Amino acid sequence: MAIAQSLSRPIVGAPMAGGPSTPALAAAVSNAGGLGFLAAGMLTTDRLVEDVHETLKLTDRPFGVNVFLPGAGEADPLAVAAYKQSLGAEAQRWGATLGEAVGGDDDYRAKLEALLAEPVAVVSFAFNLPDAATVAALQRAGSEVWATVNHPDAATAADDLGVDAIIVQGTEAGAHRGGAVDSADYGVLPLLRLVAQRTGRPLVAAGGVSDGASLAGVLAAGAVAAQLGTPFLLCPEAGTSPVHREALKAPGETVLTRAFTGRRARALVNDFVRAHTAEAPAAYPEVLEITRPVLVEARKAGDTQAINLWAGEAHELAREIPAAQVVEELTAEAFSAVAALVERTHRWPG
Repeated sequence: MAIAQSLSRPIVGAPMAGGPSTPALAAAVSNAGGLGFLAAGMLTTDRLVEDVHETLKLTDRPFGVNVFLPGAGEADPLAVAAYKQSLGAEAQRWGATLGEAVGGDDDYRAKLEALLAEPVAVVSFAFNLPDAATVAALQRAGSEVWATVNHPDAATAADDLGVDAIIVQGTEAGAHRGGAVDSADYGVLPLLRLVAQRTGRPLVAAGGVSDGASLAGVLAAGAVAAQLGTPFLLCPEAGTSPVHREALKAPGETVLTRAFTGRRARALVNDFVRAHTAEAPAAYPEVLEITRPVLVEARKAGDTQAINLWAGEAHELAREIPAAQVVEELTAEAFSAVAALVERTHRWPG
């Protein structure tokens, strides 16, 4: 039985790169009966190893690590150069020098070797599917392998690889599109049903699940658990920046944009998003490297209009409560939602 099917509470803490995911958050989710995750993306390998060791001190329950797979390296250098030029005013405003449009693989091989040397319960992948050799090696080492998909065809490919579970990410999810096809825009419910027709692997739903009723909904649609990110952003254990926390507390629309990193990600709409989404090319991590100095300075200044404020569509449901309380209360609310539905069905004809 896959770990996702054996959780006492059907909640997975989404890996959130860039700061929000911490050992304290991962451990809190796991200790509450869910499955916590660390985010390896945008970290050095040494920092990843440190985070794994710290999490092991905080929990004896299973937890996972998410890894960004390298992209295909197909960025259009002319489009990237034009986008960098368009950001000149932003850089001048913050007294920053725009970064160089370099590619890179996020130290993928070194991180994989570290996870093979010191296995964790689950290794999940985003931005692409791992190859068969990587899946087999991690499984031999004792780790389950989870793949992230946002298109039905990717689920078929993941099934063929023999992964242990498939994370089905709908367009409602905050932050980066985790599948290989970042332009896919399936909602989580229809995608779950389409994927369930193609594979018998355990499915973990991601996107828009922020209360008990929505958790019950994805479980009814075929998921064995839900992966939640935005509901944990306001938890004290999360490494969410103060400016990001304040923005999440206010009503606001979200949109998918490449403006900050070159890969589509769902963020709260602000001035930077409005000004640069239309012209931002598909070029990850080149665009991220260009914008990073501006984002660092704007974040230091607490300017919500010039930074990436990742958030899912249902971000207004997030609360400032401990992570364990999120896990416990959403599970209880889901149980109540199911019970209420059963009660209502007694009045249906049939």
